[in-house]
Amino acid sequence: MIWQGERVAAGFFGKLKKFNWLMFGAMISLIAIGTIAIWSSGNARAEAIFHDKWISNVVTALFGLLLYFFFAFTDYRKIFSIFAVPAYILSIVFLIAVLIFGSTVLGGKRWLWFFQPSEVSKLCILSLVAVLFGNPQSRVARFKHTFKGFLFSALVIGVPCFLILEEPDLGTTLVLVPATGVMLFVAGVWRRGLAVVTALALALALGVLGAVYEAEKPGVTPERRERILKILPLRPHQVKRVRVFLFPEDDPRGAGYNLIQAKITIGSGGMSGKGIGKGEMNALKYLPQAISMNDFIFCVWAEETGFLGSLVLISLFAMLLLPCCWIALCSSDERGRLFSLGFATLIFAHTYINVAMSIGLVPITGLPLPFISSGRTFLIVIMCGFGMVQSIAVHRGDDDNRIFSRRSSSSPDEGNML
Repeated sequence: MIWQGERVAAGFFGKLKKFNWLMFGAMISLIAIGTIAIWSSGNARAEAIFHDKWISNVVTALFGLLLYFFFAFTDYRKIFSIFAVPAYILSIVFLIAVLIFGSTVLGGKRWLWFFQPSEVSKLCILSLVAVLFGNPQSRVARFKHTFKGFLFSALVIGVPCFLILEEPDLGTTLVLVPATGVMLFVAGVWRRGLAVVTALALALALGVLGAVYEAEKPGVTPERRERILKILPLRPHQVKRVRVFLFPEDDPRGAGYNLIQAKITIGSGGMSGKGIGKGEMNALKYLPQAISMNDFIFCVWAEETGFLGSLVLISLFAMLLLPCCWIALCSSDERGRLFSLGFATLIFAHTYINVAMSIGLVPITGLPLPFISSGRTFLIVIMCGFGMVQSIAVHRGDDDNRIFSRRSSSSPDEGNML
């Protein structure tokens, strides 16, 4: 009995030695910065309900921390083998349900009861892709290098992305596509097809920008503008966002107001900022209050801490994401490698797009800044995701195939549907 206890203790301390403290420290630091930014942004709003938003963020983070440690010290391979397929199917059900029963907020159906299914689906999709194409014993992995494998991957990723676009939520799709694309490329899924699709996507993006430019540039007749916009695969509000990106100065008091004020707010911070809670653009409501706590919260932090504070923020994200890549590199399990790289790409895309839209490098889209923006579902989801990445680090060096070895020894076809 004593020997068994010593064995358990030795196993636990052995896992602690593999725990990536740099990644954990960066995550906690970003949560602290996010809480400060939410407090500052909330205090600038007239509605009293927003003054205590930072408390809600702390409570959510504490709950997320419990889930983080649960996932970190639970073998991720067991989670994948038991929950990957059911979780994916359930996420599809929730994505359909939100379109039927979801609450309409700002023209989109993204909330089902108290959570956002599109946020939860991110982990479900990444987990299933890792299991399908990272488990060498799965049937899917056997034909992943072929056109058939490419079509299957497109179906697995395309169905939830289509449902998310119907909400509509273009931003979530914009981060899911590169994340899963990196996973498929590393897994070796028909790379010629991936290269063709990537090239077509880039050509389509450039074509859309060019078409909107042609339709909205000065001197274009209303008839020509209408003809061009008819062929674009964009909804009116999306066309408006691209137009603001291309011509922000054309309507400084209307459509271009948010972007112009965001740039002014960031620039006014200077080198060292105005001090926490002392941002004038935020306090005087020049920075639109409806988005200062979410999409444009980077502007709040940049004004109050300046270039140096922004540099610290970006450095913390680097300290968070580089260990993910290192963990993937050190993992001998393909499932863990794929999930780590996919999740790191997801967070990078979130961070890049959010910061870039604040300074006018990309069109404005509703994407939160990880750990910084206010949002319960998103915060819990990304903490669970980093917990799973931590589990890949903690359990590296174990027998990577022990879960599936029992199945394969009992029956050559048992469990091979994955």
